[in-house]
Amino acid sequence: MKNLFILLSFLILFQSCFTYKTVNYDEILNDKKQKLEVEMLDRTKFSGQLVSTDEITMTLENNGIKQTIFKKDIYEVKIKKFSILKTLKKIAKGGAWVAASAGILFIIILSNSDGIP
Repeated sequence: MKNLFILLSFLILFQSCFTYKTVNYDEILNDKKQKLEVEMLDRTKFSGQLVSTDEITMTLENNGIKQTIFKKDIYEVKIKKFSILKTLKKIAKGGAWVAASAGILFIIILSNSDGIP
C-alpha cells in the first residue's frame, strides 16, 4: 500500500503543470529568459530558453546547444506559462487514483479474510 501511494505521488509530482500560449513574434521580450517552443514551416519543432531575438533571427538554447532560427522559417511561436488550473486538475486526478486504489485494495483484503480463520 505504501509503495503504491509513493508511486502515485511521484506520478502526480512529475506531471506537467505548464501550458504553451501562442504569441506573435513581435511580442517576445528579450529581457526575460522565456521558455519557448517554435514550430517551423516544415512542422519540425524546437524548444528551449530564449537567448536573443532581432528582426531577422531568434536564438534558443537547449541543453547548452544554441540554435539560430530565421524569422521567415517560423510557423508558430509558443511561450511556456505556469497553469494553476492544470495543476489543480492533475492533483484532483491523482487523488481520485489514490482513492480508487485504496478502495480496490480494501475490497481485496476483505475478500481474502473471509476464507482464512
